[in-house]
Amino acid sequence: MIEKYLYSDYSIDFKENYSSTNESYYLLFNDRRELYLTEDNSIPLVKNDFLTNFSVNFKLYIGKYKNKELFLVNVDTSEDYHPLQDVYEMNKDVYQIATRAVLVNDWYQNNQYCGRCGSKTEIREDSMSFKCPDCQLTFHGKIQPAVIIAIHKDGKLLMVRHSYNTRVRYALIAGFVEMGESIEETVHREVMEEVGIKVKNLKYMGSQPWPFPNSLMCAYKAEYDSGEIKVDGNEILKAKWFTKDEIEYTGSDISIYSLLIDDFKRNN
Repeated sequence: MIEKYLYSDYSIDFKENYSSTNESYYLLFNDRRELYLTEDNSIPLVKNDFLTNFSVNFKLYIGKYKNKELFLVNVDTSEDYHPLQDVYEMNKDVYQIATRAVLVNDWYQNNQYCGRCGSKTEIREDSMSFKCPDCQLTFHGKIQPAVIIAIHKDGKLLMVRHSYNTRVRYALIAGFVEMGESIEETVHREVMEEVGIKVKNLKYMGSQPWPFPNSLMCAYKAEYDSGEIKVDGNEILKAKWFTKDEIEYTGSDISIYSLLIDDFKRNN
């Protein structure tokens, strides 16, 4: 997981119709949300005429990166670029700024027309939003908050096996925040829904933007309180308590999941 502060290298700005004559950074995405990188796995630092090599759908100025202007470019191509999961392993600094860029890319693509009345929306650069000129509905970036929970009991960690992910044997309980509930209420509800137990002494461990596709992951650890484990057999197939030595985790540390696992192993 990246612990570097995003704004150590980046400052937010936004302009729809803007070009630069200076050397600038260009984050190019294809329609599969894959990122173009140079041969040394970095962001192209070039002049604007570099884009004549591509069929550009749209270009947005999204701020300054390492004291250079930064552009998000959506291109029409059948060529394969790099999936974001691979970018993380190749260049974590690039992945961090690309996470913001791909979410801006999605927001811009998905809000060209009003979802309520169907009218063409208008951009509002000062608030980085779209607004419908007819019904006045405003569209900001879409972020779906979610929780991931490490439940501890007597030196063991509760992990579950999902029916929808056969590649991962056991994982932590996680789920999306429902309308009208707090993050902490989400933790209690998800735990009860997935394994039928109650937890206590919630501790917030941190958060992480998760662009698969547009979540904000909020990590908690909690202590077992009461109840017997009951899984539904549909979404959750099994639930099991693990000691630190029984947890086999050799995957990428791209997710905040790794922070929770490391914390458990370090303190037990």
